[in-house]
Amino acid sequence: MIANLVLIFIAATITQNFVLTYFLGVCPFIGVSRKIEHALGMGAATTFVMTLAAMVTWLIYHLVLMRFGLPFLQYVAFIIVIASLVQIVEMFIRKTSPTLYRALGIYLPLITTNCAILGLTLFMVLREYTFLESVIFGLGAGAGFTLALVIMAGIREELECCDIPKPLEGAGITLIIAGFLALSFMGFGGLISR
Repeated sequence: MIANLVLIFIAATITQNFVLTYFLGVCPFIGVSRKIEHALGMGAATTFVMTLAAMVTWLIYHLVLMRFGLPFLQYVAFIIVIASLVQIVEMFIRKTSPTLYRALGIYLPLITTNCAILGLTLFMVLREYTFLESVIFGLGAGAGFTLALVIMAGIREELECCDIPKPLEGAGITLIIAGFLALSFMGFGGLISR
């Protein structure tokens, strides 16, 4: 049981990283990855929302939607849960860290429409995870999202000191780096898949 949970966590974090393997959540990945501290803040907020979304949507899906024969409402129910959780996180960050709130800007409310979170809830249902497996999956997916953001932010901070050819500045070099990161994470793909 514990070995299975560890495999789910590692797979969600590295081998099946939502950003670098499934290419979900690319907008905040590109937009918030300029500074490591902002990447950590966004990663923590997204991890929190992913973990809570996994818990709440599992309960709603199994205790309400399946019990009453309403599985066709899963998209609507999951989006409502995600939007509600993001509002709570946004209010919390605004109160506790106004600097981080300003730095994250529009990307914080965009967690609501982050396809990585909706993808998490749908994968969780498709893979028929138990409640505990869903929580670990959400935590691992959030950790993987944070890992991708922090790696990209670290590289982009280092690039500020480099002489980059004019045509590659900005989005060009960022997309090239994202491609190399995705290739490197794909190298782990054959190791663990859950």
